[in-house]
Amino acid sequence: MPIYVIFDVDIRDMDQYQVFMDAVKPAIEDAGARYLVRGGPHRVHEGAWEPRRIVLLEFPSAEAWDAFYTGETYQGLRDVRNGCSSARLVSVEGLEQPTGPASADTPHA
Repeated sequence: MPIYVIFDVDIRDMDQYQVFMDAVKPAIEDAGARYLVRGGPHRVHEGAWEPRRIVLLEFPSAEAWDAFYTGETYQGLRDVRNGCSSARLVSVEGLEQPTGPASADTPHA
């Protein structure tokens, strides 16, 4: 089941953050993950949340995310990221994808 990781990043030094982004992208791809959102425009529709830069990643599984997050490569890059930004992040389990044709009896959100 996929895991989605949502980062809310407040960047203090864009040049250093670019160094982080350039280094973390291949590590993310090596983990079998992909970017779904990488800092595009956003709007808050409800609540008091004021995100700065939103990054949304899709990992193939919770195990893949955990291995990436606790792994040596990302832990070293976190120091770079923490030096130029602060972030809040959450991971959330995705829905299991249906394997057959969509059923009329399948409930939808």
